[in-house]
Amino acid sequence: MTGKILVSACLMGHAVRYDGRFKPLIHPAIDRWCEEGRLVTICPEMSAGMVVPRPPAEIADGATGEDVLAGTACVMEITGGDVTAEFRQAAENALALVRETGCRYALLVDGSPSCGSGFIYDGTFSGERHTGHGVTAAVLKQAGIEVYSDREIDRLVERIAAAG
Repeated sequence: MTGKILVSACLMGHAVRYDGRFKPLIHPAIDRWCEEGRLVTICPEMSAGMVVPRPPAEIADGATGEDVLAGTACVMEITGGDVTAEFRQAAENALALVRETGCRYALLVDGSPSCGSGFIYDGTFSGERHTGHGVTAAVLKQAGIEVYSDREIDRLVERIAAAG
């Protein structure tokens, strides 16, 4: 076995998204990895004590998770609440879980201010998105974890097969 995979809980069918919904990822590899005991599930926000449902949040001013980690950007709720500390704690919790369980890969839901790894929203709550990482994805990448979005599951399957 080439390593465990951290996976966003919403992709596994858990109703943990900000709006109380889930975004299940249906793919034969998910079933296989689950049977092999390779999947480690987390909702970073819930691990940091955030509730479901909760107000939508975005990284402000078109910034990225790396900017949040550098202290130059914040994560704001649509209501105006600053949830930067919660998102930083969420990322640290995910990193601790990765280290504890030996995950080498992460499969995260795209678009999220935590888990986005291909795109995130621009902070205007207008539906506009841009290339960038959420806070958790940024922390994991900085720690050397290979991060894939739900849209990249076939790339992850190929990567794991190549790793043998």
